[in-house]
Amino acid sequence: MIFRLLGPLTLPGTAGPAGPAGGPKVRALLARLLLDAGRTVPVERLVDGLYGDEPPAGVQGALQAQVSRLRRILPAGVAVEFTPGGYRLVVGDPATDVDVLRFEALARDGARAAGAGDPARAAALLREALGLWRGPALADVREAPFAAGQAARLDALRLNAVEEWAAAELTAGGDPAVLVRELEWAVREQPLRERLRGLQMRALGAAGRQAEALAAYEGVRAALAEELGADPSPELSAVHLELLRGEAAARAFPPLPAPLTDFVGRGRERERLASLVAAARLVTLVGPGGAGKTRLALEVGAGLPGEVRFVDLGAVSASTEVVEAFAAALGVRGAARLEAALAGRPVLLIVDNCEHVVGETAFLVRRLLAACPGLRVLTTSREALGITGESLLPLGALAPEAAEELFVRRAAAVRPGFTGHARVAELCAGLDGLPLAVELAAARLRTLSVEELADGLGERFELLSRGDRTAPERHRTLRAVVEWSWSLLEPGERELAARLSVFRGGATAEAVADVCGAGTGALASLVEKSLVEVRDDGRYRMLETIRAYAAEQLPDGDPAVAAHSAYYRALAEKADPELRGPAQLEWLTLLDAEDANLRAALRHGTPEEGLRLVSALAPYWWLRGLRGRVASPVAELLDRVEPSAELGEEYALCVLAAGLREGEHVDRARRFLATRTTPLRQPYTAFLWSTSVGPLDPLEGLRLADDPWSHSLALVGRAHLTSSEPLFTRALAGFRALGERWGTATALEGLAGLSADPLPLLAEALTLFEQLGVAEDIVDLLRRRASVHEASGNDAAAAADLARATATARQAGLPT
Repeated sequence: MIFRLLGPLTLPGTAGPAGPAGGPKVRALLARLLLDAGRTVPVERLVDGLYGDEPPAGVQGALQAQVSRLRRILPAGVAVEFTPGGYRLVVGDPATDVDVLRFEALARDGARAAGAGDPARAAALLREALGLWRGPALADVREAPFAAGQAARLDALRLNAVEEWAAAELTAGGDPAVLVRELEWAVREQPLRERLRGLQMRALGAAGRQAEALAAYEGVRAALAEELGADPSPELSAVHLELLRGEAAARAFPPLPAPLTDFVGRGRERERLASLVAAARLVTLVGPGGAGKTRLALEVGAGLPGEVRFVDLGAVSASTEVVEAFAAALGVRGAARLEAALAGRPVLLIVDNCEHVVGETAFLVRRLLAACPGLRVLTTSREALGITGESLLPLGALAPEAAEELFVRRAAAVRPGFTGHARVAELCAGLDGLPLAVELAAARLRTLSVEELADGLGERFELLSRGDRTAPERHRTLRAVVEWSWSLLEPGERELAARLSVFRGGATAEAVADVCGAGTGALASLVEKSLVEVRDDGRYRMLETIRAYAAEQLPDGDPAVAAHSAYYRALAEKADPELRGPAQLEWLTLLDAEDANLRAALRHGTPEEGLRLVSALAPYWWLRGLRGRVASPVAELLDRVEPSAELGEEYALCVLAAGLREGEHVDRARRFLATRTTPLRQPYTAFLWSTSVGPLDPLEGLRLADDPWSHSLALVGRAHLTSSEPLFTRALAGFRALGERWGTATALEGLAGLSADPLPLLAEALTLFEQLGVAEDIVDLLRRRASVHEASGNDAAAAADLARATATARQAGLPT
């Protein structure tokens, strides 16, 4: 709802003027009340404003009649109230619902922002204020006595706002061509207004129209002499002198590129970058292509006070063009004037897309920083400039919530009404939270569904092959983004990057050296060029999009594939016995970090190597509850295996890991185990088979491995069969001596079933299971303890345990 007086009088909800309804006097009354909307206007003042010095007889009755007519044409929610002090027009919020009042408030705020040294904010506020004008103020009520004075006041405020706006735009980087065009009407209205003419001259000079700017000066000088007998003011003469010296163009500069979309996420990075720019003279945003470095730099730059310039090196094709790009952005002719243009001026240069000319850019930036104490530089690059004193801010993936919000907002722009989907989180995670990739995916909702996008990530480069036609070529498609980074690598770096694609979920430096045959120097080079990132835990990782592209570059038969399989099989075999000792938690954490690599190794190696890997990992998958996650790759391995008695035990563990409980594979595995004559190689085999398929007679003669853990496990089995507290006690002592938590907890749970006071035993077992994160055992134990509490009459404790059991089961995807 807005009443308009800056032009023809318009009521809310109407496309044009208020019209003849009520007549000229009613419109004049409305206009007068709107000028003081929300405040009481005395009757005498209304009479003077509407009728002048000679009001007609019975003017009080006439005014009341006009008020009555006015009330009939007002929109809902707006009223004219009579008070002892006069009449008051009641609207929702006068400061926003009446264009005159809104204009005055914006103009005041804009002037304050300019005085506080924030020209960008000042320009925005004043631009909004001036945008409210649609013609002469009070255009169709000018016959009213009050209107002439009010219109003159508003016209003067408008001219002041125009001058403040033009000055702010010139300081903050407004487009000089737009400034020249917008100032034309004001100059026609007030050709001798010297500040206005000075701003016009500056804008003409900044737009490259030097001759016209000088001619404008001569015109106003002659007019002042002829009409007023005066010379130009010192301020206007100073602008003339700047033009003669070629300095006006250097003082008014091209604006920062305006964003076409809203800014999503990066709140913490924005604050950090603003803080760095305020504290350091050189800051570099580093990160992979598509991470949003340019947008973040511009977002921060636009919010900073003072002079900010933008240097785009994206179109520079040779290092020799870097200096020219700087000169063009600073509005000077030739490289020789760069230092002179920046000397003594507090300027922030945003230098974008430095990676392909990083050497020449670093040399020039260092030279300018040394020569110009007031200069600060913010660069964006996929590689640091490498200058002493440079502060770096790495920019990686968006936070999951921000990536999802970005997708939903951009998707709603191409599919109106889109508010989200259950698989948006999965899709954004698969795209690494890379802003460009997320935006490209959202744009595809014109023709594809979220399900099709999520399911098609394996072919992401074909899927996201359509982007903004006007964007630089290297940002139009996802493939182009990665290809640009790839093209900047040295041959040896490309070879290493391709080999790194065999890793999933990252890798340690030791693993990279072993699998890829690369030293830390080559790896560090890829980190510096934003092809690889270093996590807080010291692991090296490629974004999945970069990894997918690198995998396409890996030659068939590259030795890194076999080396990867061998490395992780050796790691699993080394970890296996450690999972039954005091370092159990440390090795579980290590295997957690390598989970994706271990699953990838199942596909890389030969079927026989895969069987051995499954055997080594079976305890880990059991303890971490990962059997559902690995069932698919293990089932694929089973399809490639030619079963043999030699690896019969490993084959049986593979059948169990695939989640099979009956069928040909289970029958074959049962025969292998039933005919086995040597001890089991994997101590968990008998336990896992009996708990998954069931204890069968052919397995009763199985010989367990000859080690303390297996002996203790056998004691637990016999204790369960005989309900023997001494056997449970011996098993508990054996597991405690090993420092192994799962076996200890299992023995404690068995003892609790025979104890008169089971709660302390169950509590200790629960603590151990929680340390291990064994969701199934935690749920079972909580339900069992709830039964004990219930039997003792402690209903509250029983309910608490059941609630915890349900929550844990849901979180782990177990039946509730």
